[in-house]
Amino acid sequence: MDYRFAVEQDVPLIMEFVRGLAAYEKMEDLVVAQEDTVRRWLFEKKVAEVIFALEEGKEVGFALFFHNYSTFLGRAGIYLEDLYVLPEYRGRGYGKGLLKKLAQLAVERGCGRLEWWCLDWNRPSIDFYTALGAEPMSEWTTYRLAGDTLKKMAEE
Repeated sequence: MDYRFAVEQDVPLIMEFVRGLAAYEKMEDLVVAQEDTVRRWLFEKKVAEVIFALEEGKEVGFALFFHNYSTFLGRAGIYLEDLYVLPEYRGRGYGKGLLKKLAQLAVERGCGRLEWWCLDWNRPSIDFYTALGAEPMSEWTTYRLAGDTLKKMAEE
């Protein structure tokens, strides 16, 4: 299995994968990202990275990730924001391969953990992750400020 890091010219391809993931998750209406903002945040500000899984040179899956930091561990971790494999390439090991590649990067970079979220209804992914030995963090609840609520908080 081959992998490569995304370059700036891959922004349209990254957006294709994001839209594919959004369709799978039934969240297409939530994708407001545009190529110019993705380009700015990924390749100018460098806040996240993308790795593609390749089959015979064709991008068949992607992982978008960034570093977070654990005060308890005293070191960075890798947070996987998106993992998506094209439907016709599922079941061939690309998802596991991308996770393995991220685990290798985490170890190489001295990170203390690799983590991600998964939608509660996504049983195929949950089964896949637990089969790999990943543990659900059921004692944690995610909170979010976004949009007008975020702006209101910032103004107070």
